[in-house]
Amino acid sequence: MLKDSFNREIQYLRLSVTDRCDFRCFYCLPRSHREFETPEEWLTSEEIERLIGQFASLGVKHVRLTGGEPLVRKELHDIANRIAALPGIEELSLSTNASRLAQYSDSLHEAGVRRLNISLDSLDEERFKQITGSKLQPVLQGIDAALASGFHPIKVNMVIMRGINDHEVEKMVEYCLDRGLTLRFIETMPVGEGGRSASEHYLPLSEIEARLRERYSLKPAAMRGSGPANYFQIDDSGLVIGFITPQSQHFCDTCNRVRLSVTGDLHLCLGQEDRLALRPMLRSGASDEEIRQAIRDAIARKPERHHFDEAPEAILRPMSALGG
Repeated sequence: MLKDSFNREIQYLRLSVTDRCDFRCFYCLPRSHREFETPEEWLTSEEIERLIGQFASLGVKHVRLTGGEPLVRKELHDIANRIAALPGIEELSLSTNASRLAQYSDSLHEAGVRRLNISLDSLDEERFKQITGSKLQPVLQGIDAALASGFHPIKVNMVIMRGINDHEVEKMVEYCLDRGLTLRFIETMPVGEGGRSASEHYLPLSEIEARLRERYSLKPAAMRGSGPANYFQIDDSGLVIGFITPQSQHFCDTCNRVRLSVTGDLHLCLGQEDRLALRPMLRSGASDEEIRQAIRDAIARKPERHHFDEAPEAILRPMSALGG
């Protein structure tokens, strides 16, 4: 069992399989960014399998595949197959922008992925292009394909930005209600250049909750998963909405997750830069026990909380480097 010095049990690992993305959401990956890792620096499928196996032996039960955009990595199906077969891994999920999901939905489900988080910040074609630099329709087609493939739950993540998409909240609620999707609203985070540039559009989700309460009945709801959202049921429908508030109401005291980059760096906190480089250990012949002990030692250094407010400029990497 992995526990940090604040007695938080670490059961959830977010694995970035690439730092590349086919979208350029301005709050995540600035369009001027060109400093991507090269494939020879990426963890191989075999290295990922070995590392995740060590985490599983230490008590990690849930792995989420992230990016960048994980579907741009050719070996994703193989990686998913390997992780799903590991003893101790009880849940394998995926975060995606869904632009390629229509093509890969069935094969991902067959590989063992069961739960999806899909980024969707707007239902307006022009506004979607303004935010992402890409087209909306492939994303909507990907969501329909995921529903047909049997993924459940499918959570739609909407980053709320004042003056950009905050007027679409009710429209997104109706879209998710019609399709049986879970909807989660997320505050912007000042991670990297893109995140800091979006700070002028920051909107505390308490304003969105108050607005929704004027139109709907919101009752506290439970939602299985490892994330930090506070969930509510809309009226007497099957729609559950969540609020993720990393700035206005941080949830660090219940943090149960760490993040592994595509190059094998174990990041202990999204809002700080302390990390453990595991790839050199893998490639220099370290034993499984040496790797496990290095992980234990790193978890013991996991900070109590992020410092977004105090030092937003401290995080230089773009959000895409770790998948949020």
